[in-house]
Amino acid sequence: MNFKSIYKLGSPPLSYRLCIALEPWFLISSILLFVVGMYSGLFVAPPDDEMGDAFRIIYFHVPSAYVSMMAYVCMAIAAIIGLIWRSNVAFSLAKSCAPIGASFTILALVTGMLWGKPMWGTAWVWDARLTSELILLFLYLAYMLLHLSIPDRVKADRSASLLAIVGVVNIPIIHYSVVWWNTLHQASTISKFAKPSIATEMLWPLIIMILAYNLLFAAFLLKRTAAEIAVREKRTRWIQTLILGDKSNV
Repeated sequence: MNFKSIYKLGSPPLSYRLCIALEPWFLISSILLFVVGMYSGLFVAPPDDEMGDAFRIIYFHVPSAYVSMMAYVCMAIAAIIGLIWRSNVAFSLAKSCAPIGASFTILALVTGMLWGKPMWGTAWVWDARLTSELILLFLYLAYMLLHLSIPDRVKADRSASLLAIVGVVNIPIIHYSVVWWNTLHQASTISKFAKPSIATEMLWPLIIMILAYNLLFAAFLLKRTAAEIAVREKRTRWIQTLILGDKSNV
């Protein structure tokens, strides 16, 4: 794909149709991987020597944590593109990332608390990684609230985008918190691909679940972005023609 093809993605009609066309493929793929990953993680992978079956929460916690950070990075990149090229498509993508990323962040926090209760004896500690992940949730909420609080959409896009860009500094803090500080949180298990600190029979279901979560995020993002583009373009001829065409087919 050359630069001209990438530039064409800034066209709302093309981006809308692309989102609608790709969304079911990502959704179906994610469901298939979820079936394989959950069965393998819950029934095939052996129990951990120390944590027993309680370790299986990682098949939900780790992927949701990864996606929570990835969604924010996607939001920040889309915000930068939107500010530079004043692209409605990029702003639509950034705005769509926020509620999805916030949902995965909540899932990461809840599953982390469920894991922490039997492991640490408490559901919450002000650990560096847990605290920075909580800050990530606040950043998502702040982005959404800021967007809602400004009536003018152009100003809302710019103000929220600046917040998203500034907040991206929290992502490396989340990732490296277990390295920079002494924390109760377990160190990274699969980032050391040469020698991961997790058994192979436990690792491959986790990788499948991470892929499933990523594909699910992509499906949600495509769906929300298409809807956001349609709302922003509701007064344009192409979207009115599309709506009239849908009604005529009913």
